Amino acid sequence: MRNTMLKVLWLCALLASGSALAQDAGVLKKIRDAKAITLGYRTDSPPFSFSGNDGQPAGYSVDICRRIVTSLERSLGGALAVNWVPLSAADRFDKVTGGAVDIECGNTSATLSRMERFDFSNLIFVDGGGVLVLAGSKIGRLSDLSGKTVVAVAGTTTEQSLAAALKTKLIDARMLAVKDEAEALAALESGKADGYAADRVKLVVLVVRAKGEQKTAEKFRLIQEDYSIEPYALMMRRDPALRLAVNRGLAQLYRSGTIMEIYDRWLAPLGKPTPLLTAVFILGATPE
Repeated sequence: MRNTMLKVLWLCALLASGSALAQDAGVLKKIRDAKAITLGYRTDSPPFSFSGNDGQPAGYSVDICRRIVTSLERSLGGALAVNWVPLSAADRFDKVTGGAVDIECGNTSATLSRMERFDFSNLIFVDGGGVLVLAGSKIGRLSDLSGKTVVAVAGTTTEQSLAAALKTKLIDARMLAVKDEAEALAALESGKADGYAADRVKLVVLVVRAKGEQKTAEKFRLIQEDYSIEPYALMMRRDPALRLAVNRGLAQLYRSGTIMEIYDRWLAPLGKPTPLLTAVFILGATPE
């Protein structure tokens, strides 16, 4: 009987150690062993993630990721070298799944279908889908897009959500996929497209930038109707330990109020955070 008990205890210890090794063999272990982390950033998605005038990563999500790296350094007990990898809307998913990027610092919406392939942090922002049109356009609502052409950047949730909204509302509009924001704006200004669909905050920033470049203040406007909710989160390779560490860093950011410094730096022209975004910050301030 004593021998049997010893064997059972030995087996339990073996299983426990095997489980611990399995949990410790993920992305976070790789980061700790290499003393380095690879972060992906969008080059063309202001104000969340873009290349600044100095060619370096900049934006709301980029600043959040920098704070998370600081949190990881404290928990792992040492400095981490940070390698930045430029991403596009089209290649961001492959770069994460292929291991070229540990965490994507952009404006990617967390969806159930994407959760089948990736881990996502707690939410960092909430936006809605909007449509930008020329000021002289008679388009005021989604229904006015019937018979019109709308462009959206390929590979974004906007492309999918707007198509679904048009189908549900029986609006016969033509969807046209483009490579990036510059191509979308060119299509809108040239008359090739009647509207440019993207997340509302991105479109507001475009209008603000256009005014800053001495273009007429009335050049663009947004239609007064959203067609989706876009919950932004940091996308990463699958690893529960890494996800927990990232969420711990986010919680510290939210609890300390530092998130408002980042918000004001990049999103102040939009005014105060909406009640929904404020709720995201409050609910994300998870206690230890």
